[in-house]
Amino acid sequence: MNNTLLAIDIGSSSITAVIAKHDLESNINFLGTGLQKSEGVNKGIIINIEEASKAIKDAINIAKRSTTEVIETSVVSISGSYTKSIRSSGSVNVPNGLITETEINQVMQMALYNATIVPEYEVVHVVPIFFKVDDSVDVDNPLNMNGSRLEVSVYIVTAKRTALTNIKSALKISGVDITRFVLDGYASAISILDEQQKKFGATVINIGATTTEFVTYKGNSLIFNGFIPVGSNHITNDLSVMLHTPPAAAEKIKTEYGSLTKNYSSSNELGVTKVKIPRIGDEETHSEIALDHIQTIIHARIEEILVLVKNKLKKSGILDNVGSGIVITGGMSNLEGIKALCEKIYDGIPIAVSNPKNIENGYMSFDDPRMSTIVGLLVYSLGINRNYELDSSKKLMKPVKKQQAIVEEKTINNNSIDTKPSSNDDSAGLNLKDDPTILTPLRKDKKKGVSKFWSKVSEWF
Repeated sequence: MNNTLLAIDIGSSSITAVIAKHDLESNINFLGTGLQKSEGVNKGIIINIEEASKAIKDAINIAKRSTTEVIETSVVSISGSYTKSIRSSGSVNVPNGLITETEINQVMQMALYNATIVPEYEVVHVVPIFFKVDDSVDVDNPLNMNGSRLEVSVYIVTAKRTALTNIKSALKISGVDITRFVLDGYASAISILDEQQKKFGATVINIGATTTEFVTYKGNSLIFNGFIPVGSNHITNDLSVMLHTPPAAAEKIKTEYGSLTKNYSSSNELGVTKVKIPRIGDEETHSEIALDHIQTIIHARIEEILVLVKNKLKKSGILDNVGSGIVITGGMSNLEGIKALCEKIYDGIPIAVSNPKNIENGYMSFDDPRMSTIVGLLVYSLGINRNYELDSSKKLMKPVKKQQAIVEEKTINNNSIDTKPSSNDDSAGLNLKDDPTILTPLRKDKKKGVSKFWSKVSEWF
């Protein structure tokens, strides 16, 4: 459990790399962070491997500046834009009457074996929705229970093989041998939701730069995920086109005056009703634009995003199954008035705007909605409060109890930790080892500059 971890969030606006290790209390100890403006990525898909690999490599190298630890495992986010999800089930006999991790692995692998996976897609997650022991009620964790038969119902997330291959290629050029992919919406939900929200069911909507991803969580399981190719950059584009102003000016207008609730009429207390903006093709010439007109443009796009998500949730039947409501996160969740608009659109459903759980560290605060995916990757890798799951390597990931983690940490800490200094070799320090929290799949017959970091973040969002 004391593995040094490299987590990489590949977004359309920025690429974030974090090197971390788990401490004696099963908390995450940061060793280095790096952030680069995203290049070669559009709507979560790599469209230029050379540019993407350079941005990834630069982010990693920045993170490595403050540590000499050998990176032992890695986890990388993937977009929901090229995923398909299905449900499946499986069952196995329990020969000795006592359910062990062997039987849990077997039944999970059987559920995967029974699923019909589209040939051009690869498995990313196999998450148990519930287990059953004999004719019992639904069981969260069947380990050490007695019975003669074990059943499982699972939610399977698959991703388009070509998209994953392109990510792997970009990572390989960057010196990273991928060990685990994680759906970014899934990661966001892990970082955002508390235990009560998970128990009763909740949908997390992450509004990013070019995409909006949403997942529904219930119990310890992911039960639905979706995607629409619209994000905050579309607001910038709307402003640029409709106001005939350069994209840079449109982005500045969005960040400075973006609000769904401020009163920009002539009677407003601020006294500001118009703003001067440059014109495309003649930036020396400025036009005066009413702020309430700008507000209308922003409102229309945000409303469209929320309505599109609502329609997909309604069509899937999920909208009636979000007991704890809907949680908004991502960069656009900071937009003033978005909660009120969401409450109007999702009439009667509880709405919250949340930041990820902050991880105390000596580098920075992650208490920011733009950081929800990277925080989720770190929490996911630790495995606290996680159920059993087959990861993207089809290996069984085991739940980690805090007490167990502490014992393992103390055992490891009594031994010296191998380190080696980073070198000019791009792949130096990226010696990846197997994670002790996973079981191998069964064979089947058929198958330190905080201010600089955040100044860059503010530039790109």
